[in-house]
Amino acid sequence: MSENSRPTLLLIDGLSMAFRAFFGLPVENFATSTGVPTNAVYGFTTMLATLMREHQPTHVAVAFDLPGGTFRTERLPSYKGTRDETPPEFEPQVPLIREMLDALRITAVDKERYEADDLLATYARMGREAGMRVLVVSGDRDTIQLVTDDVTLLYPRKGVSDLVHFTPGAVEEKYGVVPSQYPDLAALVGETSDNLPGVPGVGPKTAAKWIGIYGGLEQILEQAEDVPGKAGQSLRDHLDNVRLNRELNHLLTDLEVEVSLESMEYQGADAAAVHQVCDSLQFRTLRERLMPLVADDSLAHAPDEPAEVSVVTDGALAAILALTGSVTIHVEGKTGEQADAWALGVCVEDQAWGIDLAHLTREDEAALGAWLADPQVTVTCHSAKEAWHALKARGWDLQGIEGDTQIAAFLVNADQRGFDLDAVLQRYLGVSVGSESGAGQLDLGLGGSAAVQAGTTAAHVARLSAELSAEVERRGMAEVYAELEIPLIAVLARMEDAGVAVDGTVMGERRDAARERAEAAAQHAYDAIGGQQVNLGSPKQLQEVLFDTLGMPKTKKIKTGYSTDASSLAELQAKNPHPFLEALLAHRDATKLGQIIETLSGAVRTDGRVHTTFSQVVASTGRLSSRDPNLQNIPIRTEEGHRIREAFVVGDGYETLLTADYSQIEMRIMAHLSGDEGLIEAFKAGEDLHRFVGARVFGVEPADVTAEMRSKVKAMSYGLAYGLSSFGLARQLSLPVGEAQRLMDDYFARFGGVRDYLHAVVEQARQDGYTETIAGRRRYFPDLTSTNRQRRDIAERAALNAPIQGSAADLIKRAMLGVDQAIRDQGLRSRQLLQVHDELVVEVAPGEAKAVEAILREQMHAAGDLSVPLDVNVGSGPNWRAAGH
Repeated sequence: MSENSRPTLLLIDGLSMAFRAFFGLPVENFATSTGVPTNAVYGFTTMLATLMREHQPTHVAVAFDLPGGTFRTERLPSYKGTRDETPPEFEPQVPLIREMLDALRITAVDKERYEADDLLATYARMGREAGMRVLVVSGDRDTIQLVTDDVTLLYPRKGVSDLVHFTPGAVEEKYGVVPSQYPDLAALVGETSDNLPGVPGVGPKTAAKWIGIYGGLEQILEQAEDVPGKAGQSLRDHLDNVRLNRELNHLLTDLEVEVSLESMEYQGADAAAVHQVCDSLQFRTLRERLMPLVADDSLAHAPDEPAEVSVVTDGALAAILALTGSVTIHVEGKTGEQADAWALGVCVEDQAWGIDLAHLTREDEAALGAWLADPQVTVTCHSAKEAWHALKARGWDLQGIEGDTQIAAFLVNADQRGFDLDAVLQRYLGVSVGSESGAGQLDLGLGGSAAVQAGTTAAHVARLSAELSAEVERRGMAEVYAELEIPLIAVLARMEDAGVAVDGTVMGERRDAARERAEAAAQHAYDAIGGQQVNLGSPKQLQEVLFDTLGMPKTKKIKTGYSTDASSLAELQAKNPHPFLEALLAHRDATKLGQIIETLSGAVRTDGRVHTTFSQVVASTGRLSSRDPNLQNIPIRTEEGHRIREAFVVGDGYETLLTADYSQIEMRIMAHLSGDEGLIEAFKAGEDLHRFVGARVFGVEPADVTAEMRSKVKAMSYGLAYGLSSFGLARQLSLPVGEAQRLMDDYFARFGGVRDYLHAVVEQARQDGYTETIAGRRRYFPDLTSTNRQRRDIAERAALNAPIQGSAADLIKRAMLGVDQAIRDQGLRSRQLLQVHDELVVEVAPGEAKAVEAILREQMHAAGDLSVPLDVNVGSGPNWRAAGH
């Protein structure tokens, strides 16, 4: 039987490879939006997908160690006793890896009192005897003993991607012994990771030499008196250790196992389950890598596979122009400064058409433009705002947007990652239009022209729309979808198209000032350590200065030493003030500010304006996000951040900028949702909320509330709306945890409605599976019933703030819709430009300031019907900062 025709058994040491994945990928870079760490899951699954692709195994199993002892620890309690404590971020990921294996339909095995290595050894023996080619993947050197002509060990040299292939010849070349003799060598040399000390003075070369001379460990021990030199004497002094080592490093090949080789046969992954796990862990690119593993029989998402849709290109324009009512479209093109559309696909029921837009006559252009702007034509597409921009670049106005499958997919599960068309089609229909390979990829046929591509994709978006619309309805968000999110698309598109003017001179001055501050801070840092110049951006050099040169207390331990991230250094400076740390933190702030300014400067287009992109499908709470450039990350609590806003100015042909925002909107929503009489009283009386609350909490008159008291209460009030714990409050206020807990207890004693609400919202969400905003936006939390405590705790914290933040998001969106409609109804030229946090920025045309201010106040008040008044602040000025208030 040839090597290629033999069945291949792939055996993986689960925890060994998961640990390597964990330490190979920075945990801070891999987490869900609710804070669940995922670096080990991601790295492990990536390695697994690569192994499956490269080796095409017919049978697969992953072996796991179980918590608790084994027969080896019973024999030697100190066995593996020197291993570092498991990082807290690792343990919760093991169940997630097993969830992923279930979705991939890969067998996981374990056995009480035995190690994963023993299972690997037993199954390797069974596979070998069954005539299989066996591949063992493990970072434990004990598994070298399993290597034979039929069993190859894939041993990680670095991370989980660089694997050494240990064949019998490779083992002998590296260690000087055959694989079956490796345990003899290890017994002599010892294994530090297992806390098995070897013979002092005996290294691998000496051990291999003895094995070569005497034939093996038993013969060496029998003739120990004859082994010459100091090493021989050392051997004689440690014979018991050597015998014990050999007993413990022997892997068992004859365990009684419950899972048969036959049941390890790989049948392919379950597409729906893979999508579900990738959704919950918010994996996007990894999902695409897993699609080739999906079994053909699991791809169908709908009970009835729809009929094939043929795409008509000849005569497509005439057919499209005759359509009215609901249609699904897809635009092939690009957005941004070089926006363009080059193909249009349209689908109605089981018919699709595609047009190549590059070859239209002037008359055809005008006719198609009129059709797109016809209010009798209502349009559904994926990412309608992008389509709007691409079509506008050709002079067309896309009206009548009634559906967007990107937004629908987001509403169905806001905690997923990846809402581009390819990701959503893969998730719900098992097809792909963007990747070069993968299960269910569309076969465009007909030469794959842009027109056919557009028509085919429109047909799939139509299928997608039917499935998602039903799901949005089932989840109770049809109203949020149709009355809030969909109408907002055109408003945001016009805002993005308008952009905001930038004064290049002012922006340049801010950039130079940030650079000078960074240079001055760097010099102060060097002076604080005797003039030594170090790279302030190098964690390694900072560790040497902080912990070696300055002897400061160690921060959080990480793989490369001790953390030098911003939060760790800020905490270190708070507890152990030092001029170097102060200068370092100032340098980081100035450098970060300089980077923000550079990004903003680079984003100014040829019209002298910045055109940010607003997204409705990023923030799980429903808040809008801003990117390319991100205008939400301009600091608002520092003088330097405010000065950046001076560079955003009123544009030519306009008179002034108006800004309007809600005062303390989240606390007002908290008062409304909780029904707490004390908070409601404070807002209705128009008092300073934090002074009022401080007086109640600290038992003093409002006039006697100090600035420090007010600051503590403010931090706690907002913190409670974000699920802040006593530990988190203690860190934020630099208080002992006990004092922070007493502060919270006093708060809840005075404002019991808040306490009751926060408790009830989590319990109700656990019962329902979701939280709900005032407007009916739901956010689902399956982890509220998870058996994994960390995942459950994280879900509880997220569930606390979802109704409050989500209601605030809905409120500002409703206000934007009202402001836009009122401006249009009154025939004004003024226009909304920005929405950042709870603030709206409007560019006011000459003579319209009074009317626009009235619109802002009226529409922002009308956006919500709360049990407390909404307080709207309005300001005006020639630039964003001056218009602030």
